Amino acid sequence: MTDGNKVKRFEKVALSHIDAAYNLARWLTKNDHDAQDIAQEAYLRAFRFFDSFNGEDGRAWLLTIVRNTYFTWRQKNSHRAKDESYEEESHGRDDSNPALVDGASLNNPETLLVQRSSAEIINKALERLPLDSREVIVLRELEELSYKEIATTLKVPIGTVMSRLARARSQLKTQVEQINAESNYEMRAAKATVSPLYGRRT
Repeated sequence: MTDGNKVKRFEKVALSHIDAAYNLARWLTKNDHDAQDIAQEAYLRAFRFFDSFNGEDGRAWLLTIVRNTYFTWRQKNSHRAKDESYEEESHGRDDSNPALVDGASLNNPETLLVQRSSAEIINKALERLPLDSREVIVLRELEELSYKEIATTLKVPIGTVMSRLARARSQLKTQVEQINAESNYEMRAAKATVSPLYGRRT
């Protein structure tokens, strides 16, 4: 493959997914600047190793590189990522129950609270999730990857994707409820502070 053909083919396969690459990097790092650096490095890696691309799903292939780039970055910046939890022991484990996923769909009344919540609340809730839960939610609900594509990206069995997604949705729902409760408490506290002013006489 000539350099010119390689560039054209790379642009066709990878550049259309640049938003997805940045979005995943942003949710992994929770930082715009770091996400830009990781996405840029991931594209450089993708182009460098593009000859090994065999024509499979370009988006899943690219997001796998983004994810690998993030973990390399994370090792070099371990002092900044020390608050992150990642359940390494669950990798490769296939302890799924398909019913958990179907029952935990965001269109299911059980998680209607999440569906009705504002984007700001959901973003805050996502940032509170453990890394492995956050990434699977982003890949499925925001980037709309199939279970097969997620399995390819995360390098785990589809069953593991399903069980991890079910757990992540449950965690997200819990965080949304907690944020709503915190918000209601703050509103009540603010009203309790302000309301005596209305009872004063001049």
